[in-house]
Amino acid sequence: MQRVVVSTESAPAAIGPYSQAIAIGELLFISGQLPIDAASGEFVGEDIAAMTRQIFANIETILLAGGSSLAHIVKTTVFLADLADFQAMNAAYAEFFPENPPARSTVQVARLPRDARIEIEVIAAIK
Repeated sequence: MQRVVVSTESAPAAIGPYSQAIAIGELLFISGQLPIDAASGEFVGEDIAAMTRQIFANIETILLAGGSSLAHIVKTTVFLADLADFQAMNAAYAEFFPENPPARSTVQVARLPRDARIEIEVIAAIK
C-alpha cells in the first residue's frame, strides 16, 4: 500500500519534520493541530472553546484536501495542557459532532508545542 502525503496551504504548515496528513488505503491520519490561523501563523482565540473551533477549521481543510470530511472522522485524540479546560473544550467539540461522534481519547499533557493549551489529532476514513 502506498503512503500519500496530504498537504494544503489552507491549514497551518507543519512546524517540524512531519506531514499535515498521510493517506494510506482508505484512512487519513492527520497530525496534531494547534489553534493557529494558517494565514498569520498566530494562535487564535483567548478561550479553549475558540481554540477548539479553530483547530477543527484547520482539520476540516486538511480532511477536504485528503478526500474526506468531518463526518468521516473515526477517532480523535485531544491533548489538553490543563484538564480544567475539559468542559469548555467538550462543549465546543460537540458542535462538530451533533450525531454519532467518533471515538475519542482526551489526556492532560505536561506541555504542547509553542506552549499551546490544546492540540487535536484525528483519523478519518477517506470517502
